Amino acid sequence: MKIPVMTYTARQLNRATLDRQMLLGREPVGLLSAVDRIVAIQAQEPASPYLALWNRIEGFDPADLDEAFATGVVRKASLMRITLHAVAAADHEVFHHAMLPALRASRLYDKRFKSMNVTIEQADAVLEHLLEFASTPRQKAEIEELLHSHVGDVGEPGVWWALRTYGGLVHAPTGGPWAFGLRPAYQSVTTEPRERMAAVAEMLRRYLTGFGPATVLDMNQFSMLPRTTIREALQSLELVQDGEYYDVPNRTIPDEDTSAPPRLMAMWDSTLLAYADRSRIIPDEYRKVVIRNNGDTLPTLLVDGYVAGVWRPTEAGDVEVTAFHALDEHQWDGIAQEATALRKLLGEREPQVYRRYSRWWSGLPAHAVRTV
Repeated sequence: MKIPVMTYTARQLNRATLDRQMLLGREPVGLLSAVDRIVAIQAQEPASPYLALWNRIEGFDPADLDEAFATGVVRKASLMRITLHAVAAADHEVFHHAMLPALRASRLYDKRFKSMNVTIEQADAVLEHLLEFASTPRQKAEIEELLHSHVGDVGEPGVWWALRTYGGLVHAPTGGPWAFGLRPAYQSVTTEPRERMAAVAEMLRRYLTGFGPATVLDMNQFSMLPRTTIREALQSLELVQDGEYYDVPNRTIPDEDTSAPPRLMAMWDSTLLAYADRSRIIPDEYRKVVIRNNGDTLPTLLVDGYVAGVWRPTEAGDVEVTAFHALDEHQWDGIAQEATALRKLLGEREPQVYRRYSRWWSGLPAHAVRTV
């Protein structure tokens, strides 16, 4: 068996990610242009898309993202890896169709669904009623009442647990500091039918525009689609290939010595989770520290393009930074400048963002802890 030769260096791959993810310097672009370039923004925590875009857009105004969610030009929905992402509306249509078999299987073949007194056919039939009902935003209690009238009491987690994942619904803004409050609302959206493999191919092309160069294993990690499906879809795309790495044509790779400013990243930032080889941005010795066993991915500190620690807000409204290894004073100065800007953003929205994850701060491999 011939082993592919990788001609990219580790730092070239790191710089390629930073470049495409707009992390080599904030750029004076509109919000929709930035969302299009980032491709997929992890959105389990309502604040995270805001912090992700703050790290990337020069002069970012969070009200722009509020409006984008409210008008539906940016949608929040269960997509890749069966997790919530914020994506452009056009990408949502493609990604939903590409991911639909995986979204369905994650629920309909789960033992929790199989234990319910309801068939897959019944669940699909009631989905038609749900989509019509949710043409205006509906909250969980309203939806469960509708479903109960059609399929009866099936206990917990209930049919809604399955339908909200694969049914094609998006999260509707409910207010709060980050557009989505503690009681989510859901709304149906109109999508055009698409041939599934064409949708998969387009999703992978979009992935490469924002995260390439990347391997089949990387694409598998990003989407959780089978590798056989990925390889089949890649055959229909016009791509360049270098060893095991695929990329879209005519994209340059920054030099290894390209400078990368410090960044205080959102929880679950997509750059940390979009690759099988997470050493592209997370040193191996820190991977299990910042990505916990239950999947929680902490708000990280990037120094020279790599994870070098974590951060959290303090009760006094400052930012506490834990560095995992020694940093020089020039690097700390850059971090302090970022923290000043972050404090302003949080102060206007939620100074104690991510506070419910504070349990992870005990036992960190701290080399230095500073309040900046």
